[in-house]
Amino acid sequence: MTEYNDPLLLPHEVDGIRELDNKLPRWWVLLFYCCIAFAAAYMLQYHVLGAGDLMVAQYTKEMAAGTAVKQAAMSRFETELPTLDPSKDPAVLAQGKKTFLTLCAPCHRPDGGGLVGPNLTDDYWIHGPLFADNLRTIWNGVPEKGMITWKNSLKPKEVYEVASYIFTLRGSHPPNPKPPENQAPAKTGPSAFE
Repeated sequence: MTEYNDPLLLPHEVDGIRELDNKLPRWWVLLFYCCIAFAAAYMLQYHVLGAGDLMVAQYTKEMAAGTAVKQAAMSRFETELPTLDPSKDPAVLAQGKKTFLTLCAPCHRPDGGGLVGPNLTDDYWIHGPLFADNLRTIWNGVPEKGMITWKNSLKPKEVYEVASYIFTLRGSHPPNPKPPENQAPAKTGPSAFE
């Protein structure tokens, strides 16, 4: 039997390797015991006694509160729609232009001349000529024609900014705009197959 004088060495050996008995620092052991105590208290509080809300319940409550705030803002905006006038504030128009270029330009072109979406620079607007009509069209969208409902994505303030900017595009005459959509197709006579 081999004698071990060093107290850190454990009394066993494998392939000539002797294991050390390294003790953990006291602060680490204390922290480990505190974590165990916290876990036990947490489990007792939330899972055994049910005294607090679990994450899913807390999330549901916060989502309900957020939805209530959003619905209040949306209903207030919807009641104000007919009375709003387009903003002339350069800061509001600049923010509206930024949002327009990001979200609306893919369908209406950066200059508003119209691509998939209608031309916003002529005097004929499909859904009404008033600023309130413009706001309502952006707010509710036109899903049957491919325009999404922006009230689910934009805040009322952002819709107002974009609508104010779009209102400044009217009469701007960009190069090669989409033709006004109030015109019927020109009659060219019977086709070769008629």
